[in-house]
Amino acid sequence: MNKINKQKYTNAGTMAHFLKGSYLLFAVTIACSIIVNFLSTVIPQVISFTIDSVIGNEPSGGIYSTLANAFGGEQNLRANTWILALAIIILALVTAIFRYSQTYFNAKANQSMTKRMRTELFSHIQKLPLSWHKSHSTGDIIQRCTTDGDAITNFISNQLITLFRIIMLIILSLAFMFAMNVKLALIAAIAIPLLLSYSVIFYIKAGKSFRDCDENEGILSAYAQENFTGVRVVRAFGRERYERDKFENQNEYYTGLWVKIERYLALYWATNDFLSAVQLMLIIIIGCVFCIDGQLSPGNLVAFISYNTMLMGPVRQLGRVISNMSRASVSCERIAEIMNAEEENYGEVSPLDGDVVFDNVSFEYEQGKPVISNLSLTIPKGTTLGIIGGTGSGKSTLAYLLDRLYPVTKGNIYIGGKDVNDLSPATLRAAFGLVLQEGYLFSGTIAENVGFACEDATLQDIREQAKIACLDDNITAFSNGYDTLVGERGVTLSGGQKQRASIARTLLRKTPYVIFDDSLSAVDSQTDASIRANLKSAKGESTVIIISHRITTVMHADKIILLEGGKIAEEGTHEQLLAQNGTYKKIYDMQLSAPEELLKEAKNG
Repeated sequence: MNKINKQKYTNAGTMAHFLKGSYLLFAVTIACSIIVNFLSTVIPQVISFTIDSVIGNEPSGGIYSTLANAFGGEQNLRANTWILALAIIILALVTAIFRYSQTYFNAKANQSMTKRMRTELFSHIQKLPLSWHKSHSTGDIIQRCTTDGDAITNFISNQLITLFRIIMLIILSLAFMFAMNVKLALIAAIAIPLLLSYSVIFYIKAGKSFRDCDENEGILSAYAQENFTGVRVVRAFGRERYERDKFENQNEYYTGLWVKIERYLALYWATNDFLSAVQLMLIIIIGCVFCIDGQLSPGNLVAFISYNTMLMGPVRQLGRVISNMSRASVSCERIAEIMNAEEENYGEVSPLDGDVVFDNVSFEYEQGKPVISNLSLTIPKGTTLGIIGGTGSGKSTLAYLLDRLYPVTKGNIYIGGKDVNDLSPATLRAAFGLVLQEGYLFSGTIAENVGFACEDATLQDIREQAKIACLDDNITAFSNGYDTLVGERGVTLSGGQKQRASIARTLLRKTPYVIFDDSLSAVDSQTDASIRANLKSAKGESTVIIISHRITTVMHADKIILLEGGKIAEEGTHEQLLAQNGTYKKIYDMQLSAPEELLKEAKNG
């Protein structure tokens, strides 16, 4: 089946997609923010009225006169100033209630969006083809799903809400300021485009620096992830200092990038503070002159300064919002890259049976560097095929092509007369059991790892397959038996035990096709022979492909092929290949005759 044709996510589209399900919560948050901002701008008006009309003798008008008359007039308020104090306290309490509601709904929306983003990213990445995973390091993928994801959710829940609040405060503050004094309001407003222009120019230039930081954080995460995963190799070879120095060099470079950004940010905020201070100084000086000239009342000047503080704070915060917008934009782009990667369409499971046919198949991981070249091969149903060959001869690649973990570059592969390109991945993955050379085990118990391939497997089912893989005796020797925890990547088990656990896990599925990709390399010859004998009686009608470096592992196969440079150099039964007296015979002599030759040398020596 073809890959799913998905919509192409833009930065804005990525945000909008993950916002689904949280729109209402964010809308309530914005509504609460608007109310908080409105109430915040009302308080200076009450203070202005108190200074001019209650403490002073300036007559009030309009809504102030109406409100004053509702409380017995200005004379009564002058005698009972506690009423005005109570009014301010009530306004502050109502503001606090809506501010709490804003914080609560914002946090709930943030967590809802974060949950949706993590779940979708994890699910999407699980369905991406193996070729995509090969071209992206695990550390970088994790960094995108965590740090970049947090940057997006934090921008929306904090900076975007702040943006609405800033716009609201600027509009309300300017409205009240122009209502009090147009000339002074114009002086205050002149600073807005200057600061905004400065902020925009600065943070546009800073965008590339934020991308460099994100990418290098991914590299740093990859270093840490690889080192922690391969800690036994590092310790075994005494390479702790080398790995530490490599990590430290990258960490120093990454830190230097952030120091450079912080240096620019410090310059930005210092300049911003200076411009804001100059603007405030002009407002106070000119405002005092207007008061002396009678163009502005003292109460209005106090309120005007309060509104100017409300105005300049948000304008300066716009720079921070733009800064985080730059970071969020970079993070959106990196996550959009993941979301735009095409998933495999798993489709439905269909029955699959019959011969396997490779028809003039070629494959290359990198263009111009073929790994498999014009290979043709038929594997009859129910037979066992052995594949041997040197490193890089294309043995494992054949298994990956058969399971369509990679698409063929040229030619066709047929199973039961059906082209694998026309079969859904679900059908192929259900029909093939693949045992890799490196038996990967998850953190959990042995029973959970062996039973991973079959949800309904009972402990009895698990034990039966473990016996075939010659693992049951090892497990029962553990104090906790099948409940023994294997640790991350099966660290508590030996290499041979991990391989046998992987074999048992694959056999549990009872698939019509089973591939063993050098999966007995870590077991001794006696155990190898025992497992092969058990497999022979247990495989039933399954078609088996055994890939190995050991001739003893494949010698009893119905047919054996020797790969060299991605081509079949020799093929036939074990006896036929020995009779050809070619490369297979040489490998056989090297592997099985060496001990006898060594004994002769030792005797003669």
